[in-house]
Amino acid sequence: MSETDLARRVYGIFESPLGGMYLVAENEAITGAYFEGQAHFPMARDLGKRKDLTDHPVLEQAARELAEYFAGTRTAFEVTLHPEGTDFQLAVWEHLKGTAYGYTTTYGAISKVVGPHAPAQAVGQAVGRNKCSIFIPCHRVLSADGKLTGYAGGLDRKEFLLNLESPSAEEKGQLF
Repeated sequence: MSETDLARRVYGIFESPLGGMYLVAENEAITGAYFEGQAHFPMARDLGKRKDLTDHPVLEQAARELAEYFAGTRTAFEVTLHPEGTDFQLAVWEHLKGTAYGYTTTYGAISKVVGPHAPAQAVGQAVGRNKCSIFIPCHRVLSADGKLTGYAGGLDRKEFLLNLESPSAEEKGQLF
């Protein structure tokens, strides 16, 4: 990442019910949303300059949408996302955005869509490297047998998020 890119990058910390979330923005888009202490948390120098969430329109929008999500009044996000990743990661993340609130999918199901013969393990690695937690709903991915498996933010957070979405999941018998 160049110095010019870092100069445009800013971050703020949103206090969620699951702990601090670092929201990272560059230009007009969110490039990252990370739980404090999660796996694959970026290096401090890659976060950019710290801003108050209300001092940057994209950070403010992302924080507002997350607050609405946690309050149970938002089921889809509108903030612009622009995470960096490999072509394969981007394909997996784009597919994840289509997994609706209250629904789940599996690594195997994603592998059948994103690439010819893409192994579920490769999908799992891409899901685990998701740079926009919650906005790109990697918490909605389960193992083939329907069990909770790996989540960069921790399985307790994954379970919380799935239960938060449970009013619609309850109708389908998918509570955790």
